[in-house]
Amino acid sequence: MEIGFALPVSGSWATPEHMVHVGRRAEQLGYHSLWTFQRLLVPADLGWSETYHSVQDPLTTLAFLAAHTTRVRLGVAVLNMPFVPPVLLAKQTATLDILSGGRLDVGLGLGWSAEEYEATGASRQGRGRRATEFIRLLRSLWQDEVTTHRGEFYQVPPTRMEPKPAQRPHPPILLGGQAPEALRRAGRLADGWVSGSQADLNGIGTAVATVKAAAADAGRDPGALRFVCRGAVRVRPEGGPDREPLTGTLDQIRSDLGRLAEAGITELFVDLNFDSEIGSPRADAQESRRRADEVLDALAPTR
Repeated sequence: MEIGFALPVSGSWATPEHMVHVGRRAEQLGYHSLWTFQRLLVPADLGWSETYHSVQDPLTTLAFLAAHTTRVRLGVAVLNMPFVPPVLLAKQTATLDILSGGRLDVGLGLGWSAEEYEATGASRQGRGRRATEFIRLLRSLWQDEVTTHRGEFYQVPPTRMEPKPAQRPHPPILLGGQAPEALRRAGRLADGWVSGSQADLNGIGTAVATVKAAAADAGRDPGALRFVCRGAVRVRPEGGPDREPLTGTLDQIRSDLGRLAEAGITELFVDLNFDSEIGSPRADAQESRRRADEVLDALAPTR
C-alpha cells in the first residue's frame, strides 16, 4: 500500500510556508503523494466542522506545490463536478499536469452542500447521469484531437483543446462517494475510488468489493483499479479495542494501516486537516506543524 500525506489546506496552519515545509518533507521521506480537498463556502452560522471554516483552493495549492517538489504525485480528493463546466476543469487540470511534469491525480465527486449548490447555480437533478456525461466529456477533451459533444447536460461544438495533459491518455480519474450507486459508477467509469472523511473504515472492504464487482460487470479489470483512502488521522492517548481506526497512538495508527491494506486499499494518505486540534482556525499553527512533523517521521514509508 502506497502512503501519501495531505497538505495543510484547512485552518490556521494552511499557509504557504507550512505547505512548502510539509510537501518537501513528505517528498524527502518517500511519501508517494500529496493531497488537497475542496470546500467553497461555509454557512454564516459556522455550523459545520471547523475543518471547513477556512479552506484553501485545492488546484491552486497543488500548482504552488508543483513548483516546490519534483517527484511526489499531486492529488485532489475531490473536486465537485456539478460546480464547474467540464471544459474549464479540463483546461485547468491539463495545465496543472503539464506544470507538475505529469504528476496529477484527479478526484471527482458530486458534492453534498446545499449552500454550495445554490451559490454555484448547480442543479441536483440527474446528478448521476450528469457525472457520467461529465467524465466522458472530460476524457474526450483531454485525449481527442477534436471534441464534439451534444449531450443531456453539456454541449460542445467541434473544437480542439490544446495543450493536452502530460500523462497519456490522461491523468487518472478517481471517483468519490459512499452510496452504492456512486461506488458502482467508480467501478464502471473511473481509474479508481477515493474514500471520504466520514467513511466507515471498519467496513471499507465492502465498498472496495462493490467497486470491483461493478468493474467486472462492465468488462473491466478490477485488479487495475486504485483504491485510495483518506486517512483522517488523530493522534491521541492509547485507545481501547473499540477506538476508531486511525485514532490513537502512532503505534496503533501504524497497525491500522496494515488492516486497511488487507481490506483492499492500495493507497492511503494521512490527513491531519480533519483533526480538530490541527485543521481549525483556532489551532496554534506552529504546534500543528510540529505535530505534523512527528506524524510524518513516524509513518514515513521508508521508516
